[in-house]
Amino acid sequence: MNRIAAATAALLTTTALAHAGGVERAGQSPAILFEEGTYVELSYTWADPEVSGVQVVPASPASPVGSLSGDIAPAYSYAGLSFRTDITERLSFALIYDEPIGADVNYAAGLPPNYLYRLNTGSQATIESQQVTAALRYEFANGFSVYGGLRNVTANGEVSLFNGYTMQASGSDEWGYMVGAAYEIPDIALRVALTYYSATTHNFSATEFGAFSTTFDTTIPQQVLLEAQSGVAEGTLVFGSVRWTDWSEFDITPDVFSDGAADGAYGPNSLVSYDNDTWTWTVGGARRLSDTWAVLGSLTYEAQQDGFSGNLGPTDGRTSIGLAARYTQGPLRVTAGVSYSWIGEAETETPSALPYPPGTQFSSFTDNHAIGFGLRIGYTF
Repeated sequence: MNRIAAATAALLTTTALAHAGGVERAGQSPAILFEEGTYVELSYTWADPEVSGVQVVPASPASPVGSLSGDIAPAYSYAGLSFRTDITERLSFALIYDEPIGADVNYAAGLPPNYLYRLNTGSQATIESQQVTAALRYEFANGFSVYGGLRNVTANGEVSLFNGYTMQASGSDEWGYMVGAAYEIPDIALRVALTYYSATTHNFSATEFGAFSTTFDTTIPQQVLLEAQSGVAEGTLVFGSVRWTDWSEFDITPDVFSDGAADGAYGPNSLVSYDNDTWTWTVGGARRLSDTWAVLGSLTYEAQQDGFSGNLGPTDGRTSIGLAARYTQGPLRVTAGVSYSWIGEAETETPSALPYPPGTQFSSFTDNHAIGFGLRIGYTF
């Protein structure tokens, strides 16, 4: 039951991350380190957000009040791969591949009158990343264990705005680390684990307007994750987690976009930035139905930050529910889960190119949601 909750909870957390705080995609977790023996796991996540809003001030005769953004959040998917094995009786090793951050925004072009970001060729933005983590865990005889490892992170992105601004950026490979400690009482399936993930700062080589070669730095933020679980009855387990992410340190500000000349035409100065950090809370429970089947449910909550959200990320907070089932047959384990997220209402600020004072609301995004599906296939050798 201990392993059922760890892996299935990780799956539900992943499927619930559609439009989570910042640009988080795959929630990092040390769960693979707590598997037994030699174990390999393949995971796949698909999410389909629906995010749309309405313009509340006129931008031009072609972009009046009431213009609709359309659904700006295309469906996306990503995969992960994990491997874990014992080195000695107390020392184990894990290798993890995942995609920690990502974004896909598409204000599709349309005929005027139209939402400002849909004029001309429309506005699009993508962020992609890859991460490989190598970690060790050492178990003491008293139920305590410590773990840590190195992470190699790469990222890239591109932006094309309605007003002619374009940017393609390739980021450097950067090294970070993760470190943590856990306490377990196996007889009652108790485990409490605290994990820290360092920030990584990337130097991006960018091409703006298709002609200007520039560089800028962006920090993928640090995280702290506290996870806990415990058996409460035979075959029944409860779990919970809280994750803090330092999103106020994340900022994408290409040089030409942010300089004095570009500010008046393309501002605000940052393409993407966040004023506040994010706290993500999850609670749930698992129930074993038979030797082969188990089910699990979870609830995840991120509070709204209030204030303005970015025009390339107009969401604020979320509440998600998830359900999963797990089938075990000998060394094979298959887990499938679904989630539904209510995405918090958001307001965006008018771009500085428009003749409005700073702090003027530009749009309102309401009644948005996301669905997610996750699949994990694990095999113990």
